[in-house]
Amino acid sequence: MAELATIARPYADALFKAQGSDLNAAALWLDRLAAVAQNAQLLQFADSPKVNVDQVFDVMAGVASNANDPLPEAARNFLRLVIENGRLSALPEIASQFRSLKNAAGGTTDAIVFSAFPMDEQALAEVAVALEQRFGRKLGIKVELDPSLIGGIRAVVGDEVLDTSVKARLEQMKMALIA
Repeated sequence: MAELATIARPYADALFKAQGSDLNAAALWLDRLAAVAQNAQLLQFADSPKVNVDQVFDVMAGVASNANDPLPEAARNFLRLVIENGRLSALPEIASQFRSLKNAAGGTTDAIVFSAFPMDEQALAEVAVALEQRFGRKLGIKVELDPSLIGGIRAVVGDEVLDTSVKARLEQMKMALIA
């Protein structure tokens, strides 16, 4: 079977070209669909020979939308295409590649900041400025909590990691004492 990235690339490219000026909105609904598509029970349901494409579509569309925020027509069409082609399991990778294309077009890079404690807006803004200076590019920052860090932050930007956490410092001290 082909690599998931190879399967996802044409879908991400086509969606990127089709959405044109509405990339941010497309990224939002695509992330919602990808989150739903990661559910193991849903994938098992979709793979069942007793279930047809319309049933899978109805379940996916129902879970991914709500009364306050229904899926736009473009999202519904894209979801139907993915399901009809049997590529539902590739949806998270499609979302990841789409986000990479969107970031490249906008000159930004995704960054994940792991923090031991919740960060307020001011602290996050200060961290964002420092990280953008450190990495030399505009960053789209997402914060995730990781209590195991004890304190400080760990930033992952692409394949680069900046770890200023207490946990990392303790590991460095441990290695220095052992050596």
